[in-house]
Amino acid sequence: MSLSPVKRLVLETMWILDKPAKAKEIAEEIGLGFPSVMMHIIGLMRMGYVKAPQKGQYVITEKGKRALGFPVIDREKAEEILAPLPKEKFFSFYVDIGKPLGIYATSLQDFCDKVLKVDADSVEFHVNRGDFETWFNCLGDLELARKILLLKERKASKEELRKVIYETVKNRCAELSKIKGT
Repeated sequence: MSLSPVKRLVLETMWILDKPAKAKEIAEEIGLGFPSVMMHIIGLMRMGYVKAPQKGQYVITEKGKRALGFPVIDREKAEEILAPLPKEKFFSFYVDIGKPLGIYATSLQDFCDKVLKVDADSVEFHVNRGDFETWFNCLGDLELARKILLLKERKASKEELRKVIYETVKNRCAELSKIKGT
């Protein structure tokens, strides 16, 4: 079943929030009225794309993630995404073109640790160029890549950007570890 543009926007917003959210919070996030958003949430629940873990709070389901085009992450795929990388696949942090920092991320978890330590200008540089999402795609994590891509559209300060990237990657590492069974 195809999604209307508004249903897709509501679903993507729930996916980005990555936590149970009230319809009012979702409506504020996307700039639509509460009644309209609530109507779409009800429709998405009927489709099996959204569930209510608590009264008045909504989250995207695995089926909803599939509707947005994300592949199923099984134990093997989670292990692959979290695995230490060979040297040629390390992420190299730069502050500008031709200005490497000499700091490398050797895995997704290592990236999470290092993103807090590199210069905030480096974080902004890589977000603007799309380097983080490209690397996450190469790791096989399309969902994380898309979350980082959507951060570009936010007009955040360098430090806020760093914090959101850290939290997003940290949460993803925890989610993948849970799937992996560790």
